[in-house]
Amino acid sequence: MPADIIDYTIIGDDLQAVVITLDPGEACVAEAGAMMYMEDDIDMATELSMKQDGGGVFGKLFEAGKRVLAGESFFITMFANQGGQRRDVAFAAPYPGHIVPVELTDHAGTLICQKDAFLCAARGVSVDIFFSKRIGAGFFGGEGFILQRLSGDGLAFLHAGGSVWSKTLQAGETLRVDTGCLVAFEQTVDYNIEMVKGIKSIFFGGEGLFFVTLKGPGTVWLQTLPFSRLADRIIASAPAHGGKSKGEGSVLGGLGRLLDGD
Repeated sequence: MPADIIDYTIIGDDLQAVVITLDPGEACVAEAGAMMYMEDDIDMATELSMKQDGGGVFGKLFEAGKRVLAGESFFITMFANQGGQRRDVAFAAPYPGHIVPVELTDHAGTLICQKDAFLCAARGVSVDIFFSKRIGAGFFGGEGFILQRLSGDGLAFLHAGGSVWSKTLQAGETLRVDTGCLVAFEQTVDYNIEMVKGIKSIFFGGEGLFFVTLKGPGTVWLQTLPFSRLADRIIASAPAHGGKSKGEGSVLGGLGRLLDGD
């Protein structure tokens, strides 16, 4: 079914949210837990309740927007305007960065993105697994390199950490990217995961440095701050993990940790 044509507004600078305005009968799908607020007449349902319902607007939504990953269904949330006037529903980014609106019709109806990039989309956009390549359980925690495929003729919203940079690769042009910095790419882009041999240190555990090789033609989107890097810095600076506090006065810093229970 054709995707709904939705209106939207992106608010914020580095901690953004997208406000989607739905006409009566329109709907959207979002990553579970991404909802910020919704106005009257907006009804929501999880994938599980839509399976049980089987009919109505949510039954149709499930058929149009379910996601399957490695053979198992993930929970996604559907939001439908069941009132008689336009209503808003908003979705917030999970960590500092920027929201990227993508009109899939501008990219031949398909976009490949990393597994944490999808935020929300119009009804009619399908989100499913694209590819899983196991290249070392020690580096990727046993899950391999997992990508999602967004397909359809509607509007989708991706979230990227830090700032977002896009580049259009010409035919045969190659770009080597850190695995965490890849956000999305068009289906015409060929990609492969490689290891730089000879770069061995304690940080890489002797396994070398992995990166993604992207070969044009097509457009790619990159992020400057993968969440994994942000999390590593926060953990490294936490006193409970042997880190040291920075930028705090001795009395205020100690008092603050005491009040926080640290």
